[in-house]
Amino acid sequence: MTTLAAASTGEAITFWILGPLALIAAVMMVLSRNAVHAALFLAGVMLSLAGLYAAQDAPFLAAVQVIVYTGAVLMLFLFVLMLVGVDSSDSLVETLRGQRLMAFLVGLGFAGLLVAAIASGTTSSGGVGLEEANAEGNVVGIARLLFTKYVFAFEVTSALLITAALGAMVLAHKEKAKDHLSQRDLARARFAGNHPTPLPGPGVFALRDSATTPSLLPDGSDAPGSVTQALTDRQNTYDAKARSEAADR
Repeated sequence: MTTLAAASTGEAITFWILGPLALIAAVMMVLSRNAVHAALFLAGVMLSLAGLYAAQDAPFLAAVQVIVYTGAVLMLFLFVLMLVGVDSSDSLVETLRGQRLMAFLVGLGFAGLLVAAIASGTTSSGGVGLEEANAEGNVVGIARLLFTKYVFAFEVTSALLITAALGAMVLAHKEKAKDHLSQRDLARARFAGNHPTPLPGPGVFALRDSATTPSLLPDGSDAPGSVTQALTDRQNTYDAKARSEAADR
């Protein structure tokens, strides 16, 4: 019966530094109400795991953790958040019926797997087949297993990443509410309305400099459109009210 290999001083120091950081970041990720903050805490968890992989002489896993998960998958999450938009009220709305119960059950299942893995790692005599897999080198051994024995799982993971990218495109796509007019269309509309030049702003060439005072055309008449419709309606309401009060008197 073989005994567990004792961890070196460097491995112990690395674990007691990165382990609590990963745990705190994971807890804050779950408790955070802001999606962007949760993604940043997830980045802290992934980087801490990469440091732990490097301390265990697994440079390939450490590089994959940083490049693929932190640099690609997590950036995809942030890209989707930037395109779709983040609202603090969105996290309080349950869009899928029963999602809280399903999330609790899935989390409970992952917790059971984590406890079983920790129990197996602490009670067993050590890793089985680890030395044989790393005999030709960590990177070469993982690459050989990844593209031979576990090639189907690797392709399924690639399909999931592509599906996530397509989902981001679908969520970020927004139909155009209306067509934007080009400069040529605006010029044609201006000439069609007998206004080849832009109309002056409110109060220009008028007796008073006010946003509610329409500008004057060369013939002395009010320039249409120089005052917004909201102000015009408000002025008409005030005039009608004044006439009504005058009639009552």
